[in-house]
Amino acid sequence: MISKPDNQKAVQTASPRQWIALVVVYLSIPLVLLVCGGDFGWWQAWVYAFLFVVAGIGGRIWAERRHPGLLAERQNIEKIQSAKAWDKVLAPLMALSVSFPLVIVAGLDHRHGWSPVFPLWLIVLGFILISLGYAFADWALVENRFFSSTVRIQTDRGHAVCDSGPYRIVRHPGYAGNILPLAGIVLALGSIWTLIPATVALIITVIRTTLEDRTLQDELPGYQDYAQRVRYRLIPGIF
Repeated sequence: MISKPDNQKAVQTASPRQWIALVVVYLSIPLVLLVCGGDFGWWQAWVYAFLFVVAGIGGRIWAERRHPGLLAERQNIEKIQSAKAWDKVLAPLMALSVSFPLVIVAGLDHRHGWSPVFPLWLIVLGFILISLGYAFADWALVENRFFSSTVRIQTDRGHAVCDSGPYRIVRHPGYAGNILPLAGIVLALGSIWTLIPATVALIITVIRTTLEDRTLQDELPGYQDYAQRVRYRLIPGIF
């Protein structure tokens, strides 16, 4: 079952305030990285900032053009409050874990020299992982008009299974796309200590994926059949 086009009469487009909030968030994370690093000539931080901002803001502009109203839906406080009780904890925890702790530790590591200098090929490999991960996550966001910020069955929007694009590869490509950059940031920013918050973020992602998948199998019509066709949740052949 493939998601159907939005009912245009029900579309609520994002307000300028919502767009401004989005931009502020996506600019603040690279800024924190540079401030913690104490080195505005740190080229890896600038490359990471570019990839992060382009993927974060550009991906959402692309998704909004494809599915008008998606940003407003993802930031709708009333609908966020209707999420599963466990996800009211896990959703903000995951959003936090894949962002600020990583750049804070990486920045401080760069400032104080806690880690040895990484060879260039490892740094480049890190940026490749970051680029692939962000691209895969953006593809999922653009493909699925029900890509909500919290776990809830969107009966008010005619929630249906999305099985196209990256959803033919794994059942949760948005989460899968956030996993690759966890390793990528460690390598690209040359910080062994960033493995600690990256591991915490990975654990939170796996827990949330498992609970969300169970919810969809129990409550979303057609999802069990989809799960039979696409066997893996995050990593093909493994999980």
